[in-house]
Amino acid sequence: MTTGWGEITAQEIIGPITGARVSGKPDLALTGLCTDSRKVESGDIFWALRGERFDGHDFVRDALGLGAAGAVVEGGWWDSNTSLDDPSPKIKDAFVICVDDTLKALGDLAGWWRRRHCAKVVAITGSSGKTTTKEMVAGILKLGNSTLKNRGNFNNLIGLPLTVLRLKEGHEMVVLEMGMNRPGEISRLTEIADPDVGVILNVGQAHLEGLLDVEGVAKAKTELIEKISSGAQVVINGDDDVLMNRASMFHREKITFGLRGKNDVRATNIRDLGGEGIRFDLRYQDRFLPINLGVPGLHNLKNALAAGAVALCLNASFEDIVKGLEGFQGLGGRFRVNALGGGVTLVDDTYNANPSSLGVALDALRSLRCDSGRLIVALGEMMELGEATVTAHREAGRRVAGAGSHYFVAMGEHAREMKGGAVNAGMPKERVGIVETHDEMVKKLEDEMREGDLILIKGSRKMELEKVVEGLRFASYKTNIE
Repeated sequence: MTTGWGEITAQEIIGPITGARVSGKPDLALTGLCTDSRKVESGDIFWALRGERFDGHDFVRDALGLGAAGAVVEGGWWDSNTSLDDPSPKIKDAFVICVDDTLKALGDLAGWWRRRHCAKVVAITGSSGKTTTKEMVAGILKLGNSTLKNRGNFNNLIGLPLTVLRLKEGHEMVVLEMGMNRPGEISRLTEIADPDVGVILNVGQAHLEGLLDVEGVAKAKTELIEKISSGAQVVINGDDDVLMNRASMFHREKITFGLRGKNDVRATNIRDLGGEGIRFDLRYQDRFLPINLGVPGLHNLKNALAAGAVALCLNASFEDIVKGLEGFQGLGGRFRVNALGGGVTLVDDTYNANPSSLGVALDALRSLRCDSGRLIVALGEMMELGEATVTAHREAGRRVAGAGSHYFVAMGEHAREMKGGAVNAGMPKERVGIVETHDEMVKKLEDEMREGDLILIKGSRKMELEKVVEGLRFASYKTNIE
């Protein structure tokens, strides 16, 4: 990714990242930062990051040859590499900084850049709902302020710093989501972002491979409360007992949201409108705001309450809160309701999956089912569950059966565990299938579905089940035009 910051000198960034200049002129003007050598622009400094598949150090020469003004590399690589001894002026004159760890240096630079700006920063974490809540918050804040937000899910130790480095003088608000899959990451992200408002949406069975259990998730998520500055505000889900118990260990004033009456921001007069969304009153102190939320599911209602709480912390007007929430139309792959041909309703929840979010999705389907319609569920593998993997997939099958599903098809390495869980919970074997490919899943669903059916498709990101959604849409389109 490339991020631009106007123009600063190479010497200016050495201090914040604790680096040493080993080549080039210190007064060299830098106009941006790039981590992808294929996208480098003239004036950029190329940041050599080590990833799972590629090592950016292997592309330093390419980046400089394409016009990068300089590079940040790790000292060990520089000491053992002489590839920059090149007669080309572009490479010979390059500004090179050596650091111990380029990932840490990137975060340090972003933290320095954030503190050079006076924008208010919101940081959002949770086992589910981060991106949706981020978009809701940004939708409210942008009505009265110049607002920056993560692109997509740039929420990790690379994506968040790159987002922060897009900060410009005109920005008044920044909305960031923070993801993690191991202890210490939320602490580091909080250190970088230095949020004015920190939000924890929930804790659930996600990333158990690195966190062991829900208590481990709660401990990791509440690193935000532990690390956030004393003058910042903390917003948390007051209905989440595990989260509240862990958060009580930190003597910080907390603003709570949820459906229970004790919460500071809560919903009353809730009317579930099925596929059309939810109508409710957002209540805060002695005020209530009637809101028509255009997306279905009680989980989205809670996301909206969290967004409203954040906006109130930042003194957004009541009018902007209502307008921002009512203007939210949902996100692709996140419980997105689609009408297929032949009276079939498809719920696209393919962006990600874990045991907690699966339970939420199955519960949310209740308001979408018509009296005569059948429920069909297609699930893909759930990743990063560690020792809980087998048990979690069996439980997934049991949950699908318990939701009253007519037909169930599973895909992935643990599809047999999902099938076994569903059959053990009472689903007939002939109504439970296993497929190896996206095309097979599309074919199974096409053969099974009929008018009035409701189909849920859900799986972890790596399963790419959006291909199944597109396959069903294409099949529906062909049917409609023939």
